Amino acid sequence: METPDEIVKMTRDWLEKAVIGLNLCPFAKAIQNKVRYVVSQAESPEDLLADLVDELRLLAEVDPGEVETTLLIHPGVLTDFLDYNDFLGVAEMAVENMGLDGEIQVASFHPRYQFEGTGPDDIENYTNRSPYPTLHLLREASVDLAVEAFPDAAEIYEKNIETMRRLGIEGWERLGIGKPRKKDS
Repeated sequence: METPDEIVKMTRDWLEKAVIGLNLCPFAKAIQNKVRYVVSQAESPEDLLADLVDELRLLAEVDPGEVETTLLIHPGVLTDFLDYNDFLGVAEMAVENMGLDGEIQVASFHPRYQFEGTGPDDIENYTNRSPYPTLHLLREASVDLAVEAFPDAAEIYEKNIETMRRLGIEGWERLGIGKPRKKDS
């Protein structure tokens, strides 16, 4: 297993080369110096939930000028995508239970991310593939401002799919941000 510093480096490389470099999220470049990278040591969903609650609390309390968003990276738990996907409901419930609904939202990234209706190896899935399972905590006010600044924000998803189709799996691998990991047994 990689060290937390190595995990953050790989995640930062992915953010810079894929998310920003391919312009998958046109809002990311402006805030890349205000991203908090947290590597969870959790080995169970319950431990991850505790880390998530801590990070939600911190993000709700800290000045957005210091920390705009948090990437909660959890390499030791929810490595199976279906388990991860099931946990997203738990994450949303935590946001709601903490009274942060409408303030913070959770976006999802995973090494084997798969959109409904796609095959496991379809290139479209790579728009949400990260080196490690990651919960992205975003301030809704920031999302709203970003969407206002980009009148065609609803078209980002379609543009990203076109970008990924042009790039292809070989192009993705040339970015040097990791290949899809084999499914856990």
